[in-house]
Amino acid sequence: MARRPFSLTAYLALARGQDRLITEAAHWPERPSGPVLWLHSDTRTRLDTLMTLVKRLRLQRGDFSLLLTSDSAQGETLDADGHQISPPPSETLSDVQRFLDHWRPDILVWAGNGLRPALIHETAVLGTHMLLVDAADATWRQPAKRFLPDASAGALSLFHQILAQDKKSAARMRRLGVLDDRIDVASPLEPEIFPLASHDGLHEELTAALAGRPVWLAANIQQDEADAILRAQRRTVRLAHRLLLVVVPAQSDDEPVMAEQCHSLGLRLARWENGEMPDENTQVLLAADDSELGLWYRLAPLCFLGGSLAGKIGGQSPMMAAALGSAILYGPNVGRHLDAYSRLVAAGAARIVKDMDSLSAAVSHLIAPDRAAAMAHAGWNVVSAGAETADLVLAQVNEWLDAMEGKP
Repeated sequence: MARRPFSLTAYLALARGQDRLITEAAHWPERPSGPVLWLHSDTRTRLDTLMTLVKRLRLQRGDFSLLLTSDSAQGETLDADGHQISPPPSETLSDVQRFLDHWRPDILVWAGNGLRPALIHETAVLGTHMLLVDAADATWRQPAKRFLPDASAGALSLFHQILAQDKKSAARMRRLGVLDDRIDVASPLEPEIFPLASHDGLHEELTAALAGRPVWLAANIQQDEADAILRAQRRTVRLAHRLLLVVVPAQSDDEPVMAEQCHSLGLRLARWENGEMPDENTQVLLAADDSELGLWYRLAPLCFLGGSLAGKIGGQSPMMAAALGSAILYGPNVGRHLDAYSRLVAAGAARIVKDMDSLSAAVSHLIAPDRAAAMAHAGWNVVSAGAETADLVLAQVNEWLDAMEGKP
């Protein structure tokens, strides 16, 4: 290992004297045999994104085990697939060494701008292959007491490869002394998108039945935002009388309620659950659930993503809609996926609406095929760039796993 900077040396020396927060090794399962791939992230969202990449890696090979940690983990939790997620050890060297002596990770993929210099240094000493992804042009954070020096430069220099989100992020790291040949510029990492299936025959049948009518989709709609969406459709059809709205409730139990709302507003309705096909006079096609969502995304060049106009669920990810070629409208309540929406807005692929009036105005403007197509193309570019970054990460991990094959 190259001579480490003084700031990191000082950090490590002072870290020995911190109050000890011993991680209980008794809670750790036995280290599995074979290579251990360690994924660490500053946020749970980034860790979930990394896990979608691992699903693709699992389709290619199964010769590794996972270790998952996140700064945001308050204790041991499980992800949707039953993998254990733990907080990392404290920056006390005894904790770090106890953690690494147990797990002996072979590959580390570290995501985000949160740094733990002691943990990173000791992992490098262990000889672990280390990749940093999603490095942004932002301050590097370290969970240390104020008297400890900023060891960001020294910690960053220990990674074998770094994927910076943009040129500014790369320049920031060069100023910190990271070698240029260790830095690549790559778009922010996006979850691996596995496009929703669609019945080709049904798509062709509906396309023929609609005969070129403009269509927009309201996907995974909450009950408390349905009224605004349906009223926006009623207003918009006054100017575009052939416009069809497809509504997909977030909860199947809400379908009868939304059907009644359509009737009370005077909207001509076809209920997909009852086997009804839209005709020339249909203004709303109401689905019972999201089982055909892949079909609706492909049918509608413009969509509004529910859970964002009202309520407190924090919206839904826009990346599936972007991947399936839809221009995107959304409300202000998308806190859980704010970064993704921000990137799509910056690219011209998404537009925010705040109420029924602004939603109606946006639909009226964007049902023009060329406008929706331009937004959809911009969204596809964002998704494609994220996919290219995923390919870079997986290629590096595969290369390291291949290199370990045959080693005792």
